Amino acid sequence: MTDLALLGWTADRSAELPPDCVPARVSRVDRGRLSVLTGDGEARVHLGSALSDETPAVGDWVALRGGLAVAVLPRRSAFVRTMAGRTSAAQVVAANLDVVLVVDALVGETRLRRVERYLAVAWSSGATPVVVLTKADLCDDVAAAVELVAEDALGVEVLPVSSVTGQGMDAVRALLGPGRTGAMVGPSGVGKSSLANALAGRTLAATREIRDDGRGRHTTTARELHVLPDGGLLIDTPGMRELALHDDGGGVDTAYADIASLAAGCRFRDCAHRTEPGCAVAAAIDAGRLDPARLTAWRKLQAEAHRQLLRMDARARAADSARLRAFSRALRSQPNRLR
Repeated sequence: MTDLALLGWTADRSAELPPDCVPARVSRVDRGRLSVLTGDGEARVHLGSALSDETPAVGDWVALRGGLAVAVLPRRSAFVRTMAGRTSAAQVVAANLDVVLVVDALVGETRLRRVERYLAVAWSSGATPVVVLTKADLCDDVAAAVELVAEDALGVEVLPVSSVTGQGMDAVRALLGPGRTGAMVGPSGVGKSSLANALAGRTLAATREIRDDGRGRHTTTARELHVLPDGGLLIDTPGMRELALHDDGGGVDTAYADIASLAAGCRFRDCAHRTEPGCAVAAAIDAGRLDPARLTAWRKLQAEAHRQLLRMDARARAADSARLRAFSRALRSQPNRLR
């Protein structure tokens, strides 16, 4: 028997559970079947008909009745992105998280703008973001690299680690105590698989050789939840080629709190922070207190969040129109309707 609390279950969730059901934590999703963790161990279950329009995500709590998952319990947090392609649909990468580990490497190309984007989505998740910088053993000046990222990752802990030497691993383990769930997110090749293996003390995911530029190669192909030796839970995710905002939820302003604070001091409420008089943001750039590249990145994410909001509104309007048309057709098909 497994104590459900070690899987992240809390007593207040009992009221959310449908009658005659038991809770289970989704550890993997494969084409309509779920791998789940229960009080009796691991199991493979099918999706009930009630979930035909709602595929659970890794980390979700589901209600089991027999061998069927019949309901997804309300999510307390979720790392969500817009699905790749020309769509506004959401993709839940991982659910019910306590911490989001934004993973990048201390080797290779400049990482600041990429980390900022991941942090904007992570802040929107409802979980606590932490930046984990891997491959510290390959970096000539770890302190300087960490300081550079920390200057932009406002209010976020930045941890340099090495899966080879063990540097910083205890600090990451401390974030994932018994019953706490973390998700690793980041691009391919930054060392997420090696980090997962080091945290688990065994091989969870295959790793591949390092390229000439010091970066690894993509290995993880599916999201999966693992139980760690110290009782924490870790969701490993494949590298993301595209990370588009879905529902901002204030994540952009939180990730760029310095710019949001400066903007509040502009003379005009609708200041575009370009050539307007009394612009506090432009003054900070002129004084060398704000990197112009950071302002450009903030503008890009603000515009992206606005476009996504418009797309979501258009999708909602289209769905409402479709429902009204279907209702009208149903009325017209009634044989005894008034004419």
